[in-house]
Amino acid sequence: MKRVVVTGVGALSPLGHDWPAVFGKLQSLTTAVQVVPALGEYEGMLTRLGCLVAPFELDEKVYNRKSTRSMGKVAVMAARASELALQQAGLLGDPLVKSGRLGISCGSCMGSLSPITDFGRLMTQKTTAGITSTTYIKVMAHTAPVNVGVFFGITGRIITTSSACTSGSQGIGYAYEAIRSGAQVAMLAGGAEEWDVAQVAVFDTLFATSTSNETPEKTPRPFDVKRDGLVLGEGACMLLLEEYEHAKARGARILAELVGFATNSDGTHVTNPNSATQAQAMRAALDDAQLSPSDIGYVNAHGTATSNGDIAESQATHAVFGDRVPVSSLKSYMGHTLGACGSLEAWMTFEMQREKWFAPTVNLESVDPACGALDYVRGGGRALDTEFVMTNNFAFGGINTSLIFRRA
Repeated sequence: MKRVVVTGVGALSPLGHDWPAVFGKLQSLTTAVQVVPALGEYEGMLTRLGCLVAPFELDEKVYNRKSTRSMGKVAVMAARASELALQQAGLLGDPLVKSGRLGISCGSCMGSLSPITDFGRLMTQKTTAGITSTTYIKVMAHTAPVNVGVFFGITGRIITTSSACTSGSQGIGYAYEAIRSGAQVAMLAGGAEEWDVAQVAVFDTLFATSTSNETPEKTPRPFDVKRDGLVLGEGACMLLLEEYEHAKARGARILAELVGFATNSDGTHVTNPNSATQAQAMRAALDDAQLSPSDIGYVNAHGTATSNGDIAESQATHAVFGDRVPVSSLKSYMGHTLGACGSLEAWMTFEMQREKWFAPTVNLESVDPACGALDYVRGGGRALDTEFVMTNNFAFGGINTSLIFRRA
């Protein structure tokens, strides 16, 4: 089996788009939660909160009308993140990109939702007004990877991971497997999601969103006894994963090594998580990496700040690690970025590992007694020097993922 390393990262997040910006926000315990006044226009909507991606600029010569005509915002963000990842890896414009030896593995919960209104008009008003040759392309589940492929002329394999909150982590994991097996030399891997009122409504109707509308800086509160739900965010993150010997031969800078991956499903309920199968996913990732629980120095939790999610995940983590491993949730800073969270959190986790400092869970003041007895990182963060870190994600449908990174 071949070794797999990270040689490039591109990200657009609510906290910023490069590591210095993000690291500054984490160290200062600054969150991206904000009141979104437009949510107040919708009857029945309880939350008014969101974590919108920080403003970013695009080169109009590159991202012009022709090159983006089949893209909604989610695909544009995925393409920009891919461009940044290729650039950092030193592969932007390299022959490898179009050689068939570089592929794409990424996804989102769904495509851009706004074009769906045109199909709604078709069914309710019996008119095709507004529907164009690219309407479906913007909506389809694989809009992000397909558009990234066309944008850069990539001819390797495309793996679409439209699996809700594990879209980004499965994107990384399946890319890892493709490279490790020798099927591809390199892969652009990750996930993306654009903030949309329809997605907010999905969680709001389940009473899963935070309604701390007057105190946005106090929410979300993963694992806290006073938590009241999640805050939806948006963004994109793409990693350039590469076969180790190939990266070494071309003198690439290695940011981290991906050494373990596992994914499974609960097989029990589409929305209620199962701690037993979540624990199985973590153990399977450890087996894949040929590590024991004692080798892991930090776990980045999915940590959505929902009651069922926090309890099941923390109990699963305790079943694997006991109370010895430090745990925190980055969603307390940037909300739940859905299809992007797996890749954004993986990137931030191995960057924190390189810094030898790990961010605390913001607003975690009193741990819910129903949660597992873990070493929750609180206060001003934690200085840690560890070779291996784990990052976990769990999605609607009962899909579980676990990734393990080794410090470069």
